[in-house]
Amino acid sequence: MASLDVHVRICEQEILKYDLEIKALIQDVNECPGPQSKLTELNSRVKERFHNLRMRIQDLEQMGMEQDKESDKLALFSQVEGHRKQMLSNQTSWRKANLASKLSIDNLEKEALLNGGDSDLRQRKITKEGLAQTSSDITESLMSISRMMAQQVQQSEETMTSLATSSRTVQETNEEFKAMTGTIQLGRKLITKYNRRELTDKLLIFLALALFLATVLYILKKRLFPFL
Repeated sequence: MASLDVHVRICEQEILKYDLEIKALIQDVNECPGPQSKLTELNSRVKERFHNLRMRIQDLEQMGMEQDKESDKLALFSQVEGHRKQMLSNQTSWRKANLASKLSIDNLEKEALLNGGDSDLRQRKITKEGLAQTSSDITESLMSISRMMAQQVQQSEETMTSLATSSRTVQETNEEFKAMTGTIQLGRKLITKYNRRELTDKLLIFLALALFLATVLYILKKRLFPFL
């Protein structure tokens, strides 16, 4: 159990580290001045951190399932749910940062195009291709984020189902304990009753024996000493 607690603490520390790294990278994405290749590189690093974070949250959930005490299991499940909500919040921030950064890069490219005037048609063509690529990248990024959010929602539902099952198990165990307590109390009452009855039976036997002996002595007295 002590070894498992150590693994839980290590897992929590790694989750915190990935969360902080993701927040820092999202800030870099939001402030990225371009070019598009730089933004793509930052997004790749964010995806990698999200993947690592998701794996560690799943590890923490598995550790919760391996807990012996129901209270420890529910506590870890609650932490897992909190981490997943935080990850969903980070994914939303990442999407907004991407949109803001790509819009900023597009505006810079448009300004550069306008400042260049009509001197080179090829530059216009390149800019249009860049805008098309940017639009495609935005669509792909949004689809990727949507898939990740759907996965997190599904995992959250599974966690809630596990929590509900664990709660029902606790309630059923409490009901069984109550039933056992009632049975024990009834058994105690029956034992007390039987002990009292045994004492009463012994007393009655003693009284009957005393009465019998008194009767025998009386008869002997009348036969042997009639003059008394």
